[in-house]
Amino acid sequence: MKRTIGKLKRPFGNLHYEVTGKGPALIFAHGLGGNQMSWWQQVAHFAPTHTCVAFAHRGFAPSDPVPNGPDPADYAGDLSALIEELGFDDVRLVGQSMGGWTMLEYAIASPSRVKALVLSSTSGTIDRRGADPTGGAQYDAWQSDADEKVAGGLRDGIHPAIGITAAARFPALHLLYKSIDEMAGGLDKERVRAGLRRTAQRTLDELADFRVPTLLIAGGEDVVFPAFLASAIAAKLPCAHAHVIPDAGHSPYFEQAATFNRLVEHFLSLHR
Repeated sequence: MKRTIGKLKRPFGNLHYEVTGKGPALIFAHGLGGNQMSWWQQVAHFAPTHTCVAFAHRGFAPSDPVPNGPDPADYAGDLSALIEELGFDDVRLVGQSMGGWTMLEYAIASPSRVKALVLSSTSGTIDRRGADPTGGAQYDAWQSDADEKVAGGLRDGIHPAIGITAAARFPALHLLYKSIDEMAGGLDKERVRAGLRRTAQRTLDELADFRVPTLLIAGGEDVVFPAFLASAIAAKLPCAHAHVIPDAGHSPYFEQAATFNRLVEHFLSLHR
C-alpha cells in the first residue's frame, strides 16, 4: 500500500500530513483530542479504494505549534492549501468534532469540489443551541445532564470523548485515545475551545442553499455533542441526512469503527 508522509509549509510553520492508498481523495480532520493517528481504523479500511489523507491541525503535534495557540478560523485555509498541494480536483471530507469546523467551512467556500461531507459528532461552525428546534430548551436540558456525566467521568479518569460506558466496554481503545490526546503536549485546549465557541455562529438559515451531500453521524451516549442535533440539522439542510449510533459516545469513528465505516462507505457510494 502506497504511503507518504509530508510537511506543508504554512505561515505558522509546517502542517503534518499522511497520504495512504489510491483512488478518489478522502480527507479526515480530527477532533480536539486527536491528530492524524486518530483515523487509523478508517485509513486501513478505505485505503484500498481511496487516497486517504489524514493531517494534524495547526498547533497539534506533529504539526508545528502556534504562538498563543491555533485559531479555528484558520483551519479551513490550511485544508485548502493542502488540497492544492496534493492536486486534488475533488474531495470527500470527514470531520470529527473540532474537525467539523475545518470541513464545513471548506465545503461552504468550495462546494463544487466537495463530493460528500461527513460530520461526525459535530455541527461545525453552526451555532448548536440555535439549531435546537425547541428554541434551546432541549439543548439546555441535555447540557445540564452532560455536564454532570462529564464531571463524574473525569473524577474516575475517563476522557469525555470516549465516555463512561465506552471506557468500560473498550478499555484498550480508551487508553489509546488518551495517549493520542496527550501527544498535544502543552497545547492550551481551553483556549482552543473558546475559539471554537467564538467561531460557531452560523445559522441554519444561512445554509438553506447548501447542496453538498452531507451525512451527520452521532453517538447516542455522547456527552460532548447532543445526538438529537444531528437529525435536527439534517432536516434543515437540502441534501443531508443523519444517523445515530445508539451505543457510541462522542467518538463513534473510534469506538464503533466497523459501523462508522459501513455508514461512510455506503454514503460515499451514493456520491461518486
